[in-house]
Amino acid sequence: MMKLEKKDMQGIAPLFKHLTDTVILSCLQGYMGQAWADQRDQPTCAQIIVGDFCFFAGDSSCSQARVLVENIPKECGDSLYMISGDEGWENLVEQTYGNRCRRFERYGFYKGNEKFDVQQLQGYIDRLSPMYEIVPIDSKIYALVKENVWSKDFCAQFSSYEEFKQLGLGFCVLHNNVVVCGASSYSVYDEGIEIEIATKEGYRQQGLATACAAQLILTCLSQGKYPSWDAANKTSVALATKLGYRFDKAYTTYEVYR
Repeated sequence: MMKLEKKDMQGIAPLFKHLTDTVILSCLQGYMGQAWADQRDQPTCAQIIVGDFCFFAGDSSCSQARVLVENIPKECGDSLYMISGDEGWENLVEQTYGNRCRRFERYGFYKGNEKFDVQQLQGYIDRLSPMYEIVPIDSKIYALVKENVWSKDFCAQFSSYEEFKQLGLGFCVLHNNVVVCGASSYSVYDEGIEIEIATKEGYRQQGLATACAAQLILTCLSQGKYPSWDAANKTSVALATKLGYRFDKAYTTYEVYR
């Protein structure tokens, strides 16, 4: 197993062509994340890690596949979401981690064919209660969201505010100058961003996520970026559908613990 450099990414790209998650593109295009493979020249199996997400592709029966599945770098924390779209890799994850992994479904959406209703999205923003304010993530907000577990992923994949300002995009909802909701770029790739969205407990079911996500989508569209959406639960599926995304399919994910 060897860690790959940016110049090696195109060598593993064909192995991941069956997966549509844009987080993979973030790594393949050199923006963020890390990758490993059994070899640099003509790799047969590979692993990509971006933030909390880990993807496997290629031949799960090759000698280095289990080594890749066992690879959880220190910086990944206590758990990691593993995704492959292949039964062989899924079996290998289960065999390797046993009761230290939890199988569940995430939900994918079609990419790039939406015809977003701009007026409807603007309406969600306009209907937001005046007690709330939607603001872009500036240096002050960047520092605030990274202080809290529920909001840190709005900017967690960026090494600094300067990098976020250059590559990322995001908005937060303020209530009495406190961040209570946000929609931001979890990751970035050439054509757009992967959306991260969350609302602070106690502020849910008030339309904050809808309005904040609508603002992010409209801004992406105005900048020629695609606002990609992937859902962790049925609540996120419902919100995405409301905003104009088209559901594609559920797919198997493993939350793996050290």
